[in-house]
Amino acid sequence: MGTISSAFTMMSSSLDSDQAALNVVANNVANANTTGYTVETPNWQENQPISINGIESGDGATETGSTSQRDNVLLQRLDQQQQLASASSSRLSALDTVQTLFTPDSGSSSSTAGDIGSDITSFFSSFSSLETNPTDNSLREQVLSSASTLAGDVSNAASSLNSQRSALDQEAAASVSQVNALTSNLAQLNQQIESTSPNGDGGTLEDQRQQDLSQLSQLIGINQIKTDNNGLEITTTSGQLLVSENSSVQMTSGTVDGVTHFYLGTTDVTSQLTAGGGSLGGTLTARDQDIPTVLASLDQLAYSVSTSVNKLNNSGSDLDGDNTNAGNIFSEPAQVAGSAASMSVVMTDPNHIAAAGSGDSTGDSSNAASMAKLGSQQTVNGQSPTNYYSNFVTTLGSKVSSVQTENTAQNASVTQLQTQNDSISSVNLNDEASAMTTLERSYQAASQVFAMLNTIMASALNLGDQTTVS
Repeated sequence: MGTISSAFTMMSSSLDSDQAALNVVANNVANANTTGYTVETPNWQENQPISINGIESGDGATETGSTSQRDNVLLQRLDQQQQLASASSSRLSALDTVQTLFTPDSGSSSSTAGDIGSDITSFFSSFSSLETNPTDNSLREQVLSSASTLAGDVSNAASSLNSQRSALDQEAAASVSQVNALTSNLAQLNQQIESTSPNGDGGTLEDQRQQDLSQLSQLIGINQIKTDNNGLEITTTSGQLLVSENSSVQMTSGTVDGVTHFYLGTTDVTSQLTAGGGSLGGTLTARDQDIPTVLASLDQLAYSVSTSVNKLNNSGSDLDGDNTNAGNIFSEPAQVAGSAASMSVVMTDPNHIAAAGSGDSTGDSSNAASMAKLGSQQTVNGQSPTNYYSNFVTTLGSKVSSVQTENTAQNASVTQLQTQNDSISSVNLNDEASAMTTLERSYQAASQVFAMLNTIMASALNLGDQTTVS
């Protein structure tokens, strides 16, 4: 009776274990399309053998729960690569918008800069035309018209760049609430995982934590450090603490010199976040480096053209014969910075264009010739205005191309790592179908043995009357 009783116990345990394992498989199938779900596999533990008269017999195995199939090292590599890809993606988006400003044939309404290269050529060519007939009023009007077109397109470009920088600043500032929400969630999940699964797999809680980590790493650059009790410490890539087990440090923001800065505690981490990665890093790189560089180049062009043209116009004689007060054609910039945004035509009377040399008759055109030559002289950082602008556009295009290439490579790496992770952690319905078939057969076999034992027990209780074993 002891042996039959043990067999009943073993078969009952087998049925329970097979059912528990089938529940794990069913849960996997039900979550096959759930974002972030990690496939689970049943854990089996051999039962203590039964010893009867010195002879040991196996007592089956027990299902002791399930374990999620995840590779934490691979997941960290994926998070790190996503940081880089997100940074270059947000930076590329900003640079594409900047480039569109200086690509008038793109067909985009964002091309508010017009064709500055053509504007420069047309402006200096207008002095060449005036040189042929310095007293022709229509030619003088053409000089002011082309000057207005050039100044308007340059100032519009600067205005659009400043507007884009402002938009990027607002976008960056909005990231603070997202970062804080994620770090708070991560601290809470740490606490739950440490209390429920300090020495083992946290299952869906770890899935949720990984989802939050993935989202956070796409926002900012982070480092992860495993702590005791299955917790995590999370810092920025430069080492500032964000999450320490069950507590988080809230990020704050404030305005410095008109732009948003970011703080952890009292530490200004703006520059570290810029270099750290994530979409915020890419946005800050565009805001604080790329756009200011473009603006500085445009400012230098506007400053050099305005000051050189004004200087020559004030050195000649206008149509009224005035060789002391011809005046400025463009607004005179006080400094290089801001010259593009403030560039405008201040001359309203075309008679004040000093086409003649100082003291020469109104029919003279020597000064108009000198102003026409400014277009080919090295007046802008050792380059002619036309070449300077051409090189500026080429440099911008090269930067966009470089970031594009970088982003493409990083996204390819993310895809490769994601594929590797999916092969480990995603639900494969074919594998689950195979596991379900095996477990169902095991369950059926245990049921049959249980039925046989029940028949044998009934026969014994019926004092040997035969019973049919089905």
